[in-house]
Amino acid sequence: MPVRKYKPTTAGRRAGSVNLYIEITEKKPEKSLCRRIKKSGGRNHHGVTTSRFRGGGARRIYRIIDFKRNKDDIAGKISTIEYDSNRNCFISLVNYADGEKRYILSPLGMRVGDFVFSGEDCEPVRGNAFPLSRIPSGIEIHNIEMIAGQGGKLVRGAGEAARIVAKEGRYVTIVLPSGEMRMLPSGCRATIGRLSNPDFQNIKLGKAGRKRHMGRRPHVRGKAMNPVAHPMGGGEGRSNGGRNPCSPTGKPAKGGKTRNPRNKSNNWIIRRRKNKRQGQLVL
Repeated sequence: MPVRKYKPTTAGRRAGSVNLYIEITEKKPEKSLCRRIKKSGGRNHHGVTTSRFRGGGARRIYRIIDFKRNKDDIAGKISTIEYDSNRNCFISLVNYADGEKRYILSPLGMRVGDFVFSGEDCEPVRGNAFPLSRIPSGIEIHNIEMIAGQGGKLVRGAGEAARIVAKEGRYVTIVLPSGEMRMLPSGCRATIGRLSNPDFQNIKLGKAGRKRHMGRRPHVRGKAMNPVAHPMGGGEGRSNGGRNPCSPTGKPAKGGKTRNPRNKSNNWIIRRRKNKRQGQLVL
């Protein structure tokens, strides 16, 4: 996927780069699979800000994505490859033999006219979805379920892929792109292949305006605020906050543990992502 850098005619153009989207084959989405998104500006139903620095941005239309891939034993033909404003990878419109249309996450290398299948007896070919127990070890996979039938939850970002490293009984061990190693039930489904648009990480916005188009407002440092607005605010002259980094509510940031220890999925983690360099096993 080519990334274009323009001549530095302005300060924003000097640092910014854009995606050429040469893989896109259709600009208008399928109307029957679209829903309107109502913006919240980071406020909850009481009007209280629960997510800071959000607001504005270009209007978006949500495309309904088939994360479950439960259309078993019916051939689906890729008709278009499209851009989705709600995610960083591309999506593909699949026309099934029974006339139904669904959007799926587009794997890298998928082309218009290719066929995809889902079910127990599929071949391990790019775009096909079937249980982890039937997928050979070492093959790249994405859109992985954590509970069978719930729909894909893991590995859904542009250019990402996971791998199966072991199978034992009713569980399969996979390595995620972050380096985390975890066990999943063998009945969970996954899709073969690496996700599209891997050069997304190479794109630089270059100016604040492009961030505003995404609905992100300027992020103000806590220590630049008054003490009434942030725990790290105030102080004589330039201070360092006087405490460990935190949010306005006191939640630790920049290395502080925020994961809920009661999360049941913790029990299936073999190696955490923060320990991937040391190679330690965290049980």
